[in-house]
Amino acid sequence: MKSSVARLNARLAGKWQGLSLAMLPFADAASDALPLPRLLRLSLFQVSVGMAAVLLIGTLNRVMIVELHVPAWLVAVMVSLPLIAAPFRALVGFRSDHHASLLGWRRVPYLWFGALLQFGGLAIMPFALILLSGDSNAPPIAGRIAAALAFVMVGAGLHTVQTVGLALATDIAPPKTRPRVVALLCMMLLIGMVLSALIFGLLLRHFSEIRLIQVVQGAGLVSLAINVMALWRQEPRDPVATHPDRERPGFAEAWADFSAEGQSVRRLVALGLGTIAFSMQDVLLEPYGGQVLHLTVGQTTALTAWLACGGLAGFGLGARNLGRGADPYRLAGYATLVGLPAFTSVLLAAPMHSVALFCLGVGLIGFGAGLFAHCTLTAAMNGARRGQIGLALGLWGAVQASAAGVAVASGGLMRDGIGALALAGRLGAALRSTATGYDCVYAVEILLMFATLVAVGPLVRKHAEALTAPLLQKRQLTHPV
Repeated sequence: MKSSVARLNARLAGKWQGLSLAMLPFADAASDALPLPRLLRLSLFQVSVGMAAVLLIGTLNRVMIVELHVPAWLVAVMVSLPLIAAPFRALVGFRSDHHASLLGWRRVPYLWFGALLQFGGLAIMPFALILLSGDSNAPPIAGRIAAALAFVMVGAGLHTVQTVGLALATDIAPPKTRPRVVALLCMMLLIGMVLSALIFGLLLRHFSEIRLIQVVQGAGLVSLAINVMALWRQEPRDPVATHPDRERPGFAEAWADFSAEGQSVRRLVALGLGTIAFSMQDVLLEPYGGQVLHLTVGQTTALTAWLACGGLAGFGLGARNLGRGADPYRLAGYATLVGLPAFTSVLLAAPMHSVALFCLGVGLIGFGAGLFAHCTLTAAMNGARRGQIGLALGLWGAVQASAAGVAVASGGLMRDGIGALALAGRLGAALRSTATGYDCVYAVEILLMFATLVAVGPLVRKHAEALTAPLLQKRQLTHPV
């Protein structure tokens, strides 16, 4: 009787263990080299990046304009300052590839200093914003310099942390699990952004300058703590690879070596075009729903969640197909094709007065953008040669972040400029509508989708040739002519 009960318990335990792993999202991203607890701990650096991003482009943006009465143009300048650090991601990644240290670490020092920059920027930011608002005896220039320094520090910190964190994940994760690791890291970034937005909104519900100082400095302390948890005992020491006497290439030499590889520049061009194509509408979808389709604040806020759900679906599909050996650039092309009906649906929503069509377009935009980002990041991780992982991922991050910033700025300027001309009657009576400025942005994004397809097409063929070449060689050896 006891033996049968023991066997039953063992069977039930096995069933339960299998069920729990099957139900745990991205459990298949784990491997012997990177177990799930270690992977989840490493992914915390994305939570800190999401927290900083929400503060920079969301919470503090609103607080500066509404509560602190800072001019909107000055707020826009401050929020755009972190983009100055984006192009330097390539240099940071390169330096982490060839870091000289007797301790044997390449990535950990850059993760640590990035975390310190993020913490330092958030520590001084609330005081800088109070100076910027004019609520002090300091001259106005002091507030502007202090706020600029705080925003640049946070931007440099989050760009450094994300670049080197992705490089470290690439170092540790086996190639076959990288697509699922990428999906997990992207999901953790979204989780960090959503949770941070909810928590910051709750804590700053009753605003005061003291509360602002507490919340922002608390966020800095939390970001430092979780970054330390993320990097703790992740990178194995290798004193031979980091010895100061080891010969190291210069950045110009490494860039020449990288760009000499076939299609490397085209990959960056395709990434930039696709990112701009999917990102010009980032700050326009909710205003479009409110001004053109007359949706309530609650309804337009729900669009952000719908967009995020589409992005998660794109991450999931990308992880599933790339994990089975699919061509990342072919999938990126499919993601671009999804963008065509997505923006067409948004364009048609106004003349058809269809909220359902608008929601469909928003969901498809999130899906296409998520799948495109996942595929291009996975391609960068898999295509990076040994000794150039940090450089490759730094270039990916630099192009992606810079393109997104340019897209958001140009989308807003285009909407305002063309919209003002349309409402003034300069474009004719037929286009005298609040929707005209938005529609021009969406039309440009559709054109950019076609340009992205042109850039991605040869990459798909190149990848197919690389896969079929060994098979043809084997066939020739087996059946000589």
